[in-house]
Amino acid sequence: MKLEVRVPTLSDSVASGTLLPWRKQVGETVARDETLVDLETDKVILEIPAPASGTLVELRQPEGAVVKADEVVAVIETGETLVSATPAEKPVQPAAATPVTPTAAALVQKASVPLPAAPTVIVIPPGESRREPMSRLRQRVAERLVAAQHTAAMLTTFNEVNMQPVNELRQRFKAEFEVKHGVKLGYMSFFVRAVCQALQQFPIVNAAIDGNDIVWQGDVDIGIAISSPRGLVVPILRRAQTLSSAEIEAAIADFARRARETKLTLEDLNGGTFSITNGGVFGSLLSTPILNPPQSAILGMHTIQDRPVAENGQVVIRPMMYLALTYDHRLIDGRDAVQFLVAVKAALEAPDALLPAD
Repeated sequence: MKLEVRVPTLSDSVASGTLLPWRKQVGETVARDETLVDLETDKVILEIPAPASGTLVELRQPEGAVVKADEVVAVIETGETLVSATPAEKPVQPAAATPVTPTAAALVQKASVPLPAAPTVIVIPPGESRREPMSRLRQRVAERLVAAQHTAAMLTTFNEVNMQPVNELRQRFKAEFEVKHGVKLGYMSFFVRAVCQALQQFPIVNAAIDGNDIVWQGDVDIGIAISSPRGLVVPILRRAQTLSSAEIEAAIADFARRARETKLTLEDLNGGTFSITNGGVFGSLLSTPILNPPQSAILGMHTIQDRPVAENGQVVIRPMMYLALTYDHRLIDGRDAVQFLVAVKAALEAPDALLPAD
């Protein structure tokens, strides 16, 4: 019996995807749920598995084809066939000739006149430029960034936070925390909880514009920007205001692992009411993050750097971090944006409430 392999259901925000190289070829045996090909969408890479065990007898769409949900891409024969148990042999392509650059000694030997004192000859092959198509994710990121700059009145306000209280709290509890919860106590749980507290005071920062309406969000769904092999992805930490520090750290660690393995789903990336991005992990001292529409604000974290600061009339060295809040000035007034960032700073500099006994 022949079974059709179809593109899985996509989300409302994703209309199509591009087929990456086929993992199986016609004539090869496949096992049920074995991945046949990966589908790259604007947001994630989805696996298209075999619906049953059998032999791959037809590829309806080639690598690079743009396909839509429920479209047939291949056919599997599940009944007995006369194909061999081993995969069909592929034609061997002749190896391309490798250009050989003559060494300095060879050049000297070929000279018509002996050069006993000839200087060393260094032959440097010219640099080669290359062109490759942008991935669908990179294209989508580019489109969204340009659209954000064209549609929102973006403005960024800055502050700095003394991270010594958070550092001291982490040092005091990190070993116990990891043993109890099986996950490391990082910085992100402090920032997520500080943001949730500040959003309770300034809910307009969590709101969004929809036409001529303001949408006031009931939950705090925070997008956490994560670097992946395919580029930047922003999975959503849903109902972050209800999560414990351990739940936040575990969820972010899971996001990071699945981003590296390209295992994030469309559901992981849909929605979001606020975002946090951490350029500090790459050494960024200061930046102005760009909004992730339709969200109205994004918090930028940066590298922690020992700097001299004044405390009680004395100059002391403290681990300081610059914070940046980019917001849509169409919706959020400067006063609310500045006070929101001050509230985040205040929560981080008195962090005991951010790490309850959970």
